[in-house]
Amino acid sequence: MYEWPAIRKLNLALLGEVNGRFVSLRGNHGQSSPSIEQAYTEATATGLATQPGFIQLGEGVRIKPSLGEYFQLNYFGSFQQFFAPSNSHYSFMRWTVDLNHTFSLYGSTQSSGPKETNGPDECVPAPGADKCPPISYLRNLEGSIGVRLLLSESIHSASSVVPFYFQPTLGGSDINGNPSLSSFQDYRFRGANILLLRESFEHSIWGPFGFTFMADQGKEGLNRGDIAFDHLKHSFASGITLRAGGFPMIYILYAWGGGEGHHTIFNMNTSLLGGSARPSLF
Repeated sequence: MYEWPAIRKLNLALLGEVNGRFVSLRGNHGQSSPSIEQAYTEATATGLATQPGFIQLGEGVRIKPSLGEYFQLNYFGSFQQFFAPSNSHYSFMRWTVDLNHTFSLYGSTQSSGPKETNGPDECVPAPGADKCPPISYLRNLEGSIGVRLLLSESIHSASSVVPFYFQPTLGGSDINGNPSLSSFQDYRFRGANILLLRESFEHSIWGPFGFTFMADQGKEGLNRGDIAFDHLKHSFASGITLRAGGFPMIYILYAWGGGEGHHTIFNMNTSLLGGSARPSLF
């Protein structure tokens, strides 16, 4: 094994994935709302008429450079290929850049977040440890300010389309449970290309309880040229957080400001299922 000293502090990780994706759409009749095939067509929801099997490959890189105890970066970039061998009309590619910046107001402490080496029923702080860490009743005299930029764009030929069930969404929570533009309904904005900006503030109150405020701005587009930093949708959310030892963070939030109502949100961090990587559902 060889380690290049010049990039040691980048904490560089290379990622790869090979997945088979098989989608089956079924109508939902007997309800007050119309079934999907009654509300949409192939023209308005590409992929509704047929769902071929996909081979999905992906490559990615993540860096978490060491910049001192007050400032942390978490940069992730990926490139994915979705191949439909039986119907190339639905084949496409996607690149994603996710840039997270966190400024700790009081310096960093040991994280109680998920460990990538842990499974669904594990909470040990390091490989080989026998016990989970004790529940912590202090959250750093903790406070942090975060800024995130997420950009995802799809690439396809003139004769191909991106199936709607593989298009990322903004609004409420997506199918993976990740919140964005939380005052809107779940899956409110769907498109082959998305842009999301988030500014957040979090601070401890007492014991394991904390306060958080976040502001989201986002946009979806059918074409890559539709994505720009203008005419963004807006949403705000504020509420209580809970973090205890190796347990996942819990958010109880009230979201407003999108012009389409408001939401009360109870969200549990997906680390409850372990810190190991899982493929996205889109």
